[in-house]
Amino acid sequence: MINLYSAHIDTLSIHRVGNKSRSEGAFISKEPYELNDEITPLIKEFFFKPFREKEENYYQFVHEADLEFHPLHTLVKNIFTDPRTAHENSIEIAKLLYEQSSHPHIKPGEVYIAYLSNVLADNEKIDAIGIFKSELKQEFLQFNEAEKNLQMMLEQGVNLNKLDKGCLILNKNSEEGYKVLSSDSNRYDTKYWLENFLGVDQLADDNFYTKKYLKFCQDFAKDVVLPAEDKKEEVMFMNRAVNHFAKNDNFEESKFMNEVMENPALVPEFNNYKMERAPKYKIEDLTTFPIANTAVSAARKKIKNVIDLDTNIQIKMNFINPESAEKFVEKGWDEERQMYYYLVYFNKEEKSKG
Repeated sequence: MINLYSAHIDTLSIHRVGNKSRSEGAFISKEPYELNDEITPLIKEFFFKPFREKEENYYQFVHEADLEFHPLHTLVKNIFTDPRTAHENSIEIAKLLYEQSSHPHIKPGEVYIAYLSNVLADNEKIDAIGIFKSELKQEFLQFNEAEKNLQMMLEQGVNLNKLDKGCLILNKNSEEGYKVLSSDSNRYDTKYWLENFLGVDQLADDNFYTKKYLKFCQDFAKDVVLPAEDKKEEVMFMNRAVNHFAKNDNFEESKFMNEVMENPALVPEFNNYKMERAPKYKIEDLTTFPIANTAVSAARKKIKNVIDLDTNIQIKMNFINPESAEKFVEKGWDEERQMYYYLVYFNKEEKSKG
């Protein structure tokens, strides 16, 4: 978990990079930007807001030969080694970003390189480097007082409510490529930011494995459990899977199979599905790993626990109480109507919340 509440911007350098294919050039600032008490809280909110609002997916710098040939990794390492070189290395970072800005879709914009201290990551205070980019400009009105009337002027500027691109590089695991968080609000040029400029790949940590295995289970439920049984059993399988992850600190596949697979006929189906699909989820040889609670919570929110019926009725299962659906919901077939039905048991109706 990362906490940016107490993070401090020690130095900030701002440059502008254009689109290289259109020969727009770059503007390089000679000195760091001097922050003041008025702009600091606004710029911190601008930089950090995207990382508070999205699920944490960590990346790391990668290179096919060796990280010593990774240009951004080298520049970042220079800064962490000697923070006094932050501005001179920020110039090289801006130039590197400009060199990758050749695709016609790439928009010009300001690039901000910040050296951060007092970042709380996994309950440890560490330093970090933030690289942020603002691209899209919005029109706004500015007013001046003339002798008798107010005058309107149409101007363009950066919306501080929306950062276009950003990354946080945590000073951890430098030899393995650091720990990197990325944010990109413009999906059409993700390759430019993640691959071409940052040069990162997903970090295979506890969060990664928990997320991938649960996604694998979700697809197995949809592709195998649903056709073999019904929608209720698909929902209940994921119900049991998520709750197994929630109540355990470590994942063991044999224990998972014993607790979650209530239908023995699905066990070979699960093994075959994993053999065929595991490379897609990068869980080929994965049978044990520590469980990341944040990934479980995120998965719980995304999993649809609703049975949609063709009679415009929905039945919502409660993942917090996995026994409820097993005990109090029955499925049957009505010969007279030639229709399926769900029989739901309850003691009293709960009052609607809100």
